Amino acid sequence: MKKKKGKSKRNNREYTNVLWIITGVFALMIGYLAWFQIMESRDVINNPYNARLDTLEEKVIRGNILASDGQILAYTRVDSDGTESRIYPFDCTFSHVLGYADYGKTGIESLGNFQLLTSNAYFIERFINELQGEKNIGDSLVTTLDVDLQTAAHDALSTRKGAVVVIEPSTGNVRALVSKPDYDPGTVAENWTELSTSKDSILLNRAMQGLYPPGSIFKTVTLLEYLREHNMNEAFSFNCTGSVSVGNSSISCYHGNAHGKLDLEEAFAESCNSAFAEIGRDLDVEEFQGLASQLLFNSDLPLSFPYSKSSFSLKEDDTDAIKMMTAIGQGDTLVTPMHMAMLVSAIANDGVLMVPRFLDRTENYTGQLVERYSTETYGALMTQEEAQLLQEYMRAVVEEGTASALQSDSYTVAGKTGTAEYSSDKSKSHAWFIGYASGSKPDLAVCVLVEEAGSGGEYAVPIAKRIFDAYYEE
Repeated sequence: MKKKKGKSKRNNREYTNVLWIITGVFALMIGYLAWFQIMESRDVINNPYNARLDTLEEKVIRGNILASDGQILAYTRVDSDGTESRIYPFDCTFSHVLGYADYGKTGIESLGNFQLLTSNAYFIERFINELQGEKNIGDSLVTTLDVDLQTAAHDALSTRKGAVVVIEPSTGNVRALVSKPDYDPGTVAENWTELSTSKDSILLNRAMQGLYPPGSIFKTVTLLEYLREHNMNEAFSFNCTGSVSVGNSSISCYHGNAHGKLDLEEAFAESCNSAFAEIGRDLDVEEFQGLASQLLFNSDLPLSFPYSKSSFSLKEDDTDAIKMMTAIGQGDTLVTPMHMAMLVSAIANDGVLMVPRFLDRTENYTGQLVERYSTETYGALMTQEEAQLLQEYMRAVVEEGTASALQSDSYTVAGKTGTAEYSSDKSKSHAWFIGYASGSKPDLAVCVLVEEAGSGGEYAVPIAKRIFDAYYEE
């Protein structure tokens, strides 16, 4: 009898252990399903390959996309016969940032696809529509985009190829994003062949995916590396004769201008290639690589749109000529306008990068709040001391250097111009400007790229000025 009782107890313990294991596994499954519904389900459903999206489109009229002030940027028109057409009231002005919803989806149309095809209208209304076989109206996405700033950037870039990115440094709110050449998102389906085979890459979002040599805007990175290696000691003196040579290579200042004797701030403000080439030759390559990585070169970026990675490929065994070219933003370094806008935003925000965001909140079609999206801090790209020192140098560019046209009584600007050669023909160059303005409103960071234009001071700075004027003087 004792043996039977002992055996029975062992069996009971085994059954209990099995029961606990099953219960634990079941609890983990429930927990995972709950986590998935809260954290991951939207992304899975929003995948363009998910057939559930087709089901949503059969039941819901695609919702509106709104600017930050509520102006309608995209809506769905339903004709009397039930035909639905996606309408973009501003035509091509918001093309690359809004994207298109026909022939696939891009831009915010893709980013917010799930929300736009979800209806949070009143329950009774939805119930009645479903009983009658009618579609419900999808939710509206309120973006961070500013109509005045987007229009100013779009109009200022005019017919030139290029890109403009405008970010609020303290929040990461993307206030404007322009890429040119552009297109009318409402006519993509009917013009698909022409758009997709264009030699000008019309459908390419240059702001996010275009890779370009940065030219002198990269001197901001070189300057920071120099200051780090010299323990923030700004003691520097250089006599610019208009060019500097190493071996068979020669680097010239813009138009061969001889700047004369310069300190570090003057060399940066005047964008002296000779001075920064000399600086580049003596920098610690390993430390330089580390800084580039810290500033998100060759790195994943916290972006919700498809993007290209900026590249920095300087190596220890590279020649002095390559090191010097890299220091002035030529060489093999390539950047995207969005990455440069993020970098200058971090500088303006005392070194801290906020995650760029395009969506502020979701509302149902009557304007009732459904969900608000919070701002997010990515982290410090540099110390506060470093950022504030760069701010001083960038102010000197405007006060006494190549961006003096940005001086204004309404706001204060700090920035850096760039003129980037992109081919063996040294007479051809891209124009750059990165910078930010401070005034009566929150700071505004801007990156301007104008392809095949010329100097940054002549072609990119006026575009930035029109944006700052539109923001502070309205």
